[in-house]
Amino acid sequence: MAKHRIYTMSFASVYPLYVAKGEKKGRTKAEVDQIIGWLTGYDQKALEAQLHRQTDFETFFAQAPAMNPARSLIKGTVCGVRVEEIEEPTMREIRYLDKLIDELARGKAIDKILRKP
Repeated sequence: MAKHRIYTMSFASVYPLYVAKGEKKGRTKAEVDQIIGWLTGYDQKALEAQLHRQTDFETFFAQAPAMNPARSLIKGTVCGVRVEEIEEPTMREIRYLDKLIDELARGKAIDKILRKP
């Protein structure tokens, strides 16, 4: 079975869309980066290196330093699909990030977005 095309897309090509989605609703690039760091364990320098390398989504998540164990607390729908029901691990990680960015853009407080176990 062929991989979904998002896996081969550059994370750097989608990252500005995440930032724009947040900024359009009065949020900041720093908050977007904080969410990405919370989910993946990337610090600012490592995130910027991944963006510079044009790393694809699959590699971006595969190389993540420390996927947050509390990410399993992320529930809800993205594109009409419940994130907690997605079986394919990489797609679930991508949708977790989408869900967190959606919550940021909807004005949810950052401490509520970054779930605590």
